[in-house]
Amino acid sequence: MVAAATRQQIVEAADRLFYERGFEATSFADIAGTVGLSRGNFYYHFKTKDELLDAVITHRLLKTRSMLDGWEAKAEAPDERILSFVNLLIVNQTKIMAHGCPVGTLCGELAKLDHIAKSRAAELFDLFRHWLSRQFRAFGREAEADALAMHILMRSQGVATLAAAYCDEIFVRNEVENMRAWLAAQRPGTPVFPETHSQQHS
Repeated sequence: MVAAATRQQIVEAADRLFYERGFEATSFADIAGTVGLSRGNFYYHFKTKDELLDAVITHRLLKTRSMLDGWEAKAEAPDERILSFVNLLIVNQTKIMAHGCPVGTLCGELAKLDHIAKSRAAELFDLFRHWLSRQFRAFGREAEADALAMHILMRSQGVATLAAAYCDEIFVRNEVENMRAWLAAQRPGTPVFPETHSQQHS
């Protein structure tokens, strides 16, 4: 039990540091120091950084599935569930402005490194994509469900990237309102991608 709890502490610390500092910039020593372990005790749980990265991705996948399940349990209507995804930009606004999107930044860094785990990290995006597609199908947009899911996923990533670049809370709030209006226009019988009024960032 103690070993399992220590391992979980390491994974959670690595998850936070990989997000805040980046995977490549975070060392075993950084993580061990955060958890308060000696190097020997640390290596008992994880022999390589790639092994730890895999555990972090698994941890994020489990957390994401739990979050998506919670949204489904909380809201009956599919558009209300999708709004929970959109509202993440507000809920996590401070962290996003400081470090970007945890999924996007990890996938981007691993892609630049051509890391063997890049496709596994992309499973985090897959979770959101398939979940959003299912919500749009339930919303009555069967034929365009995946395109709509990719559109809102792409749009949220763009907002997160610019939020980190500009640290502009007003921009984030405006874009979230635009995304909410866009979603309201996705009822059956409307165009797939109706125009919205986006405030240009100055």
